[in-house]
Amino acid sequence: MSISSLLLFAAVYFAAVATPGPGVAALVARVLAHGLAGVAPFIAGYVVGDLVWLAIAATGLAGLAHEFAGVFIALKFAGAAYLLYVAWGMARASATSGAPAPPSRAAQGWRAFSGSLSLTLGNPKVIVFFLSIMPLVVDLDAMTPAIFFEIAATSVIVLSATLAAYALAANRAREMLRSTRAMRLVHRAGAAIMAGAALAIATR
Repeated sequence: MSISSLLLFAAVYFAAVATPGPGVAALVARVLAHGLAGVAPFIAGYVVGDLVWLAIAATGLAGLAHEFAGVFIALKFAGAAYLLYVAWGMARASATSGAPAPPSRAAQGWRAFSGSLSLTLGNPKVIVFFLSIMPLVVDLDAMTPAIFFEIAATSVIVLSATLAAYALAANRAREMLRSTRAMRLVHRAGAAIMAGAALAIATR
């Protein structure tokens, strides 16, 4: 794949990733409430989810994906349920204490990864990009293993860097709000954002 074509894909993909949506909202809300602890597996879930959809688009399995639409609908609601569960934990933390609350077990490690993965696999924004927008800038008929790995590597770099930037910005904002009252408001705002992201996912 030519450098210019790869840069075009990177630019279009970055625009899609950087545009705030349920995934970005969930990440920002999580960092506002808990800081950067456990954020790596959360971002990894997004990355793997995007790679799954990239593979589906690149291998011509989009039709098969439509046949199993019910599975992705189930994943969509599973992701929304995960966000609501985490939002409930944030809301309870804000009600009992204004002090920074450590991430719950559901917000760390494997559970964080599987939660963001299911969220990504059922996210209409991600599906539309890989099945409708990406084919406009990438010739899928000319796809080879080498080109696939070039695009996959570019996707990992762009998505990881963009989400990491959002996480660092949210953590910086969190550090500026150190008072008990401010932290209580941050927890409540994070819970509201997370619940709103869940609603956005579930109703699309």
